Amino acid sequence: MFPIGDDNTDRIITPYVNYIFIAINILVFVFLQGIGGNDAFSYAFSLVPKEITSGIDITGVQIVRDALGNTGQVQHYPTPLPVYFNFLSSMFMHGDIMHIFGNMLFLWIFGDNIENLIGHIRYAIFYLVCGFAAALAQILMNTDSIIPMLGASGAISGVLGGYMLLFPTRKVRALLFSIYTTVPAYVALGIWIGYQIITGYLTPTGTGGVAYAAHIGGFIAGLVLIKIFAIGTKAQKL
Repeated sequence: MFPIGDDNTDRIITPYVNYIFIAINILVFVFLQGIGGNDAFSYAFSLVPKEITSGIDITGVQIVRDALGNTGQVQHYPTPLPVYFNFLSSMFMHGDIMHIFGNMLFLWIFGDNIENLIGHIRYAIFYLVCGFAAALAQILMNTDSIIPMLGASGAISGVLGGYMLLFPTRKVRALLFSIYTTVPAYVALGIWIGYQIITGYLTPTGTGGVAYAAHIGGFIAGLVLIKIFAIGTKAQKL
């Protein structure tokens, strides 16, 4: 099931922060990452679990071995800033066009409704905190991993978690294979998080690819934190 839109009839403010986040992601991908072709920048500012747990910037060609016994090489580039800065920078980078397209579509659909309810500043902080929580969840899954992590997926997963809690019955337009349909948010997002949990459980640790633990961690963070960020707003009464 692939969401393509939702009901925004109750939106009363322009979601400037959501637009800014989308713009930053696109600008970074196009001008700094060279549409995915600038490996030096992408690898320098990606988040590497072992760099965070050791505090040491890893450079040069590194040999990696996954849980299946397969080996490969990863080229690490020096990070010009402290490695902990990459918690933030990695949130605004993507691996390829499909990666950024899917993430920005989800953010466009679901982010504006949360910003409308909790306000610009709270939404900005909520988004970033969920992104940090998602990255920590992935790091805890394999603290010695030297495979770089990048993408807005963790933060956006937090947005999805918050959305499902605040708007469980809101109608979401989606494509089910080639069929256009409308389903409640809890169905669309429930299927999404269920897929993350099942696939993450079945994917051996250290094999790279999709950071399922970050998706799950971000989603849980969104569920837990959204009511805190909604204190004193109209969202608290929903």
